[in-house]
Amino acid sequence: MAGSMAQMKLGMFYWPCGHHMAAWRHPDAVADSGSNPPHLIELAKLAEQGLFDMFFMADSVSFWRGHLDAMTRDSYGTWIEPFTLMCALSQHTKHLGLVCTSTSTYDQPYLLARRFASLDLMSGGRAGWNLVTSANKLEAASFGRDEHMEKVERYRRGREFAHVVRGLWNSWADGAFVQDKESGLYLDKSKISILEHKGAHFRVRGPLNVPPSPQGEPVMVQAGASDDGRELAAETAEVIFGAQQTLEGAQAFYADVKGRMARYGRDPDSLKIMPGLLVCVARTHAEAAAKYEQLQDLIDPQAGMQLLSRRIDFDLTGYPIDGPLPELPPNKTVSSRAQLFAEIGRRENLSIRDLYRRVAGARGHMEVIGSVAEVVDMMETWVREKACDGFNIMPPVFPASLIEFNQMVVPELQRRGLYRTAYEGTTLRANLGITRPRWPTADADAALRERLSQSDVIEFRGAG
Repeated sequence: MAGSMAQMKLGMFYWPCGHHMAAWRHPDAVADSGSNPPHLIELAKLAEQGLFDMFFMADSVSFWRGHLDAMTRDSYGTWIEPFTLMCALSQHTKHLGLVCTSTSTYDQPYLLARRFASLDLMSGGRAGWNLVTSANKLEAASFGRDEHMEKVERYRRGREFAHVVRGLWNSWADGAFVQDKESGLYLDKSKISILEHKGAHFRVRGPLNVPPSPQGEPVMVQAGASDDGRELAAETAEVIFGAQQTLEGAQAFYADVKGRMARYGRDPDSLKIMPGLLVCVARTHAEAAAKYEQLQDLIDPQAGMQLLSRRIDFDLTGYPIDGPLPELPPNKTVSSRAQLFAEIGRRENLSIRDLYRRVAGARGHMEVIGSVAEVVDMMETWVREKACDGFNIMPPVFPASLIEFNQMVVPELQRRGLYRTAYEGTTLRANLGITRPRWPTADADAALRERLSQSDVIEFRGAG
């Protein structure tokens, strides 16, 4: 049935306790998942047993500053800082990619480049950086700011940030580290590329003081769905983690982003689009639906209302829970995900309760609830019909849902020839099937150098 279709790529998306907001209350859940290192290491090992391309972790740099009573009923408030966790997981896995989120709005390019280059080296070439610009306006207060940066400006800063980071990652050409004991020559200065960047947001001088890993540089991951986010992804991303609700919407997104890549001289196959997918699977559809409804029934109404308030960036306190979503005011910092939730509520005439139940499981991502055949049919259709290149799998409850996916879905994907039976390599790039992207060094790609120079993003010079 699969024919010549390329095998799909899969990420395992970690979320404390599981992706359903009531997961921590489920009898099979590990309630202290966000602060339990042995449990997290076991999840990474399970993901590697399932031959996943990557262990993916999102992040926010603020505590959820909503209503305290609701916050006490939600497990998503504290967790181990993702980069620290990735370093630990690198020592307990051999093939699994390690991708985590770090914001370009509240960080500095040199520090981020150094951290991720070090993780890439420690893991043998399995690191990836998920670039976000911080849609959560509450993060501003964590850094002493009265207001969150507007979305357009966040993306301008993010674009410049990404190019500076890549410039630093490309400080060393192949063969730069001679390490000749007899001659005493450690470095070949002709193979050092020194970044000299003066832009609208940053002034940075290289080179980076971390040597490259076996994959050359970490994989760039991006999640924006707005027009600004799509443009940034077309220019910089190698993996896109997005949220799509329908096959038609996913196809349009896929065609749009891949179609933009030509203007940056990029091959569409060098970008893997992997939308989030919550999977609740069982032997029969009825059994899967009953499992999911058990989770839905565990949602605390107050916590559900506050989750939706946070997701749409509008306080719903005082509105009738069984009434419609109110008209939302214009918002210059709101994310495309928030707009998606509002559109779903209006389009389907959902009450606030109905809408938070929709958001509770996958936060706007696609959900598939059914038998093994139903789940795999959906996944195959989306990849075959060019809606995506794979998925970032969102297990509802950890570890039970990940174990079920490995035992039930993975074998069927393999039986249909849709998924690997062994890792292709030891680096994230090798397993994703992507090569290291070009970088405009002194002897390569004059057109790209010229484009970056004209956009006042980056400048380079050789060492000698």
